[in-house]
Amino acid sequence: MKILVAVKRVVDAKIKVRPLPDHSGVDVKLAKMAMNPFDEIAIEKAVTLREAGVADEVVAVTVGPLKAVDTLRVAMAIGADRAVHVRTDESLEPLEPLAVAKVLRAVVEREKPDLVLLGKQAIDDDANQTGQMLSALCDMPLATFANEIVLEGGRWVVTRETDGGTQTVSLATPAVVTADLRLAEPRYVTLPAMGKARKKPVEDIELAGLGIDTAPRIRILGVEEPPARKAGVMVSGVDELVDRLKNEAHVI
Repeated sequence: MKILVAVKRVVDAKIKVRPLPDHSGVDVKLAKMAMNPFDEIAIEKAVTLREAGVADEVVAVTVGPLKAVDTLRVAMAIGADRAVHVRTDESLEPLEPLAVAKVLRAVVEREKPDLVLLGKQAIDDDANQTGQMLSALCDMPLATFANEIVLEGGRWVVTRETDGGTQTVSLATPAVVTADLRLAEPRYVTLPAMGKARKKPVEDIELAGLGIDTAPRIRILGVEEPPARKAGVMVSGVDELVDRLKNEAHVI
């Protein structure tokens, strides 16, 4: 059984990002980059499933410029057996979710995995679309926001988080599952593990050679920092609080 895990290179979650001077995008020129946190959870869960004997192989895949190989090395340090890098031109804008889903479909057709795992969303665009689009393009069952995955009777049983609690679904294989925060706790990546990861194979595929239409369909009009939060106000008691909520904030 094979698990394919899609990972993405994004700005480190601990870094404060700022818009470019012309507000056309986010300034990432000197920013520290890292694996998307939700994808890190997905790769950890895949490796855990392999360690438990559920899967035989874990393959990491990413779509991005040459530097994205670093993200694949981290995935292999966590425990992925090998990696696939679909290389894009450094000068191109990051691909939109639909384009990424099309590229991942091509990789799925090559690898024929029993499970495709990816984060529920990337923290750079927060689109939360790639997994759903990939499921539709591949005509594979989908479970989003997973916090548990087990294999029972040849089917993936996924507990997923909803606004009202949790929901458990049973999916035929192969399936697409997107990872939520509580699916796994990523392990600490050690230097020896990174050293071993450098010896694992990374297949390089040029995006242009796949013949996929990745033309952008969305135009960013502007990127702005969130407005500064107003300072809090101290009140003397409940009566003043109710009065302010009613007459100033107009929330009651």
